[in-house]
Order: sequence, then structure tokens, then C-alpha cells
Amino acid sequence: MATKFRRALGAAVLGTLTLSSLTACGGSEPSGGGGGKDDKTVTVVSHTSFEPSEEVLEEFTEKTGYTVEVLRGGDAGSALNQAILSKDNPQGDVFFGVDNTLLSRALDAGLFTPYEAEGLERIPAEHRLDGENRVTPVDYGDICVNYDRAYFDERGLEPPETLDDLVRPEYKDLLVTENAATSSPGLGFLLATVAEYGDGWEGYWKKLKANGVEVVDGWEQAYNDRFSGSAGGRSGDRPLVVSYASSPPAEVLGADPAPEQAPTGVATGTCFRQTEFAGLLDGAGNPEGGKALLDFLIGESFQEHLPLQMFVHPAREGTELPETFTRYGATIDEPHTVAPERIAADRETWIKAWTSTVLR
Repeated sequence: MATKFRRALGAAVLGTLTLSSLTACGGSEPSGGGGGKDDKTVTVVSHTSFEPSEEVLEEFTEKTGYTVEVLRGGDAGSALNQAILSKDNPQGDVFFGVDNTLLSRALDAGLFTPYEAEGLERIPAEHRLDGENRVTPVDYGDICVNYDRAYFDERGLEPPETLDDLVRPEYKDLLVTENAATSSPGLGFLLATVAEYGDGWEGYWKKLKANGVEVVDGWEQAYNDRFSGSAGGRSGDRPLVVSYASSPPAEVLGADPAPEQAPTGVATGTCFRQTEFAGLLDGAGNPEGGKALLDFLIGESFQEHLPLQMFVHPAREGTELPETFTRYGATIDEPHTVAPERIAADRETWIKAWTSTVLR
């Protein structure tokens, strides 16, 4: 998941590890051709926001003897497409980052080998969407419109709360979203409108287009380049952006003194629930190492690590959440959802119709 918070914001605002930092845990340029360089290396293929700390990867190495190597491939949709194209000669052992919006595409492509990870019983059934255990739920989050508090405070304008609000004239030319055909959060936002408006979702997008919505390729461009509320970005001129309910804590982590509230807020009526999975790639060069990593990803240590490192909710039931994450992030009690089987049946039709409606 997504996702999920992205590596670019983490590096700029939080001081999280850069790609070169991960070299100490095995590097970021795998050898290709079915996974790691030897039977003690596990290669993870993922999107750009898979950014575990050096410490947690070292813990995995100490526990199992395996070293982790990371190969990142852009946004979740792009990384998945690349994995499918190379599935006959997989680039790694584990793929991390396919979510419920794209899950059927990965499963239909035969991308994964079934494996029931140790501790899977601690994951609630609502996240276990594949009965054959071809994928393991790792985290979840909510794709939501975020807003720049300062922009709205300075103008005495209430920020939007719902999807209906976004088409009102006072929010004209304020929203930037990601392309639903190329971006996981962009697709999630499209699915939120499908869930809300049913067959009327295209009419809603026509109104949104008329109200000046801007579409960019992916999350990093939307949040870091175009959104005015990104502390680590380029201070764009759009005070509304499709991001995550867990994005605001990233804007305040490490602040001293801690502010009363984050500089960004969440329009809680715009959200779509996203679950993110990892799976053992079919034909992996190091399947035993891959299985060990899947066990670790849903283990207590890695799950506790997720909220303030990758800004997602741990999938493991009973995982304690840090105070910063709960204080500044938004709790979404009633997110929009679409049944996985409906996404599988209609996703491509929706994307084509969305492209025709919004981009042409």
C-alpha cells in the first residue's frame, strides 16, 4: 500500500534511511534471475515506499542468517506490472506492496506460490482476502484527501469533509490526485467514488474535472511537488491532495516541542480502505529465505515497526500503536470499500472509463 507513506517524504521530513543506507543490509541492486546472489540473500521486489529501517533488517539477519536485498520499482502499480512481465524469470524472492485494488491482477498472473506464514492466525479475517494464502496481509491504511490547514485558516474557509464537498465551487482548482491507471492511491480514490456513487461515479468525475482537479502520475509528484502542505516538498499550490489518513504524523515526527496538531488534516469522508500484501514469488531463487521473511513481516517486531517507519497500520491484531501515530493520524471508522471480487471483475472497465472521462 500502498500504501501506505512514501519514501520521498520520509527521507525529506523524517530523516529515514536512503537507498544507500540499505546497502549495509544487502544492497539495493539484486543480481536478478530468480532472487538473491546466494542462498543467504533474500531479495524483495517492491514499490518505492518499502523503507524498513536498517535496524529491523539487521534483526531479521541475526534471527535467520539471511541478508535482505531490496529492488524498488516505482509506484505500486508500476512495480506490480514489472513483476508480472518478469514472472518467468523473477527478479527476487518476495514481492511486497500489492494491495486489494490490484490483488486479482497479481493472482490471475500466477505471480505467487502459496505459503501460510507463521502467525497468520493473528491477522483478522477482513484482511485475509486470498483463501489459498498466495499472499500474506502485512499492513493496512486509508487513502484519503489531505488538506493544508494553513491555507484554509488564512482564508477563513472550512476544509472539505466528504466527496460531495470536493465538487463545490469554493474548492475549484484546489485538488490534485494521482492517475488511477498508474497509481495505487489514485485507483483507491477512484474506488471510493465507485463505492459512494455506484453507477453515477462517472458523472461525479465529470463534475470534479469541471471543478479543476489536477491529475499527476503518482503519489510523490502529487504530495511532494503539487501539494502546498508538504514540509518536505516543493511547496506546490494545491492545498488538497489524495494521500493517506496516516500522512499527518509524518509531518510532525521529531518536532520539539510537539505541536498541538499536525499542519495537515484529513477529509475523513473521502477515504478508501487499503490492505497491503507480500507474497513468495513463483520461481524464487531462495524460497526458504522468502518464507522466513514473510514470517518476519507479520511478526511482532516488524509489525510494531510499521506505524512510524512506513506510516501504515500493522495488520497483526493486538499490535500496540505509538502515541504520535494515534494522536496525529486520523481514525477512519467507516471507510469506503469495494468487494475484492467486484474489483476483479470491473477494475479495468472502470479505469478505461475514468481515463476517457478525466484525461481526454
